[in-house]
Amino acid sequence: MTRRGLVLFGAMCVIWGIPYLLIRVAVRDLSPSALVLARTAIAALLLLPIALARTELWPTFRRLRPLLAFAAMEIGIPWVLLNDAEQEISSSLTALLIAAVPLIGVVIAASTGGERFGRESLLGLALGVVGVAAIVGVNVEGAGAIPIAEVGLVSVCYAVGPVILQRWLADLPALGVIAASLALVAVAFVPIAAFSLPAEMPGGKVILSVLGLAIVCTALAFLLFFALIAEVGSVRATVITYVNPAVAAVLGVVILNEHFTTGMALGFVLVLLGSVLATRPTRTRPAEASGYPPTADVPSPEC
Repeated sequence: MTRRGLVLFGAMCVIWGIPYLLIRVAVRDLSPSALVLARTAIAALLLLPIALARTELWPTFRRLRPLLAFAAMEIGIPWVLLNDAEQEISSSLTALLIAAVPLIGVVIAASTGGERFGRESLLGLALGVVGVAAIVGVNVEGAGAIPIAEVGLVSVCYAVGPVILQRWLADLPALGVIAASLALVAVAFVPIAAFSLPAEMPGGKVILSVLGLAIVCTALAFLLFFALIAEVGSVRATVITYVNPAVAAVLGVVILNEHFTTGMALGFVLVLLGSVLATRPTRTRPAEASGYPPTADVPSPEC
């Protein structure tokens, strides 16, 4: 990997590990839907002019139905669920639970005929399940079943979205797909968030968190990620999926003083090991990766 590739890779590992922390801060004053609206609207305003200048926007609207499905599964539904869940559970616990996304992706790929379960995949899935159980079982800390279930649904959405992308949108311009998706979600959330806007101006930390989510963790992040794909390829670029949760957990402990237990550490190691085993290419299909992450050039906009 080149020096530029290493810099881009390191930047993405950190940038997509930050949102969990910023969401935890932002939902103190903003409703989940209001935060989704603010984040997507600001990011769309930044990315739409770039996509238009590159003539990468309009081709995406020729496939409106899969575009709407992708926007809903990758941005609209998971982001509002994630925001709601982080009102009750820690950012570090949330991030570690979402580390199970590759495992869900493998199950989806196998169930839809995209991949077969080999011994390594089965072992990886088993380790991943044990890891998730270790993370959740001893770390709920008074949180109800609803926020835990919400994070589970977020993980499912993040696994389903790339399937939609790979099957119906993979040949479209990546920046155009992301910019259009953000704009569509922003428009959809205007009437939803209108009933939950704050009565007074949020605090400075909340405003900075929203700007950080929109500008750094969404708009800038996607531009950097596309540059990383061009530098090292889509398969290597998606390795950041395994690093982001660890970064998020460290930030939550260091900045928000969140509690980090032995169960969380052990569980994350098991989930990470399980994801690596479950997503390894099979011998019969050496050119294909099993399930998640996809080989298409648009990643899951995790958190």
